[in-house]
Amino acid sequence: MTEALHYQLRPIRGEDDAAMAAVIRTVMPEFGAIGSGFAIADPEVDWMSRAYAEPRHAYFVVESGGRLLGGAGMAPLIGGDVDTCELRKMYFLPEARGHGAGTAMMQCCLDAARAAGFKRCYLETLAGMDAAMRLYERSGFQRIAKPMGATGHGGCDAFYLLEFQ
Repeated sequence: MTEALHYQLRPIRGEDDAAMAAVIRTVMPEFGAIGSGFAIADPEVDWMSRAYAEPRHAYFVVESGGRLLGGAGMAPLIGGDVDTCELRKMYFLPEARGHGAGTAMMQCCLDAARAAGFKRCYLETLAGMDAAMRLYERSGFQRIAKPMGATGHGGCDAFYLLEFQ
């Protein structure tokens, strides 16, 4: 039996940028998400706190014992309508998985999206990220047939949408 992980969620700060970039660059290759067409190649990976400081953007991190273990955010869907946001860059190190942090993070991001006035949330992912897909579906996301917007993440092959009630 694994020991419970004690963690907190909080908005990203400038001093978190290097640690969050390291999380992203550690987790994405684990699922074969490397190279162009994946979020790992996005320039904002190295300055997440600035990228998500814009209006209608938010990024949160999971911290345990002073160590950053993951994060996720939301922002307007590039190339989408004004009412649609995108869940972005939700990645957790292996030791943060299976402790409820993903569910708590999802709720945090969706609450921020609703507060920013969005009516729906889109996300894209990869086949093989089974635990993540189960989280999305438990959170009310429905699988859709094709991508929305213009994210530039052509490597993704699974797409989801959640309509807020």
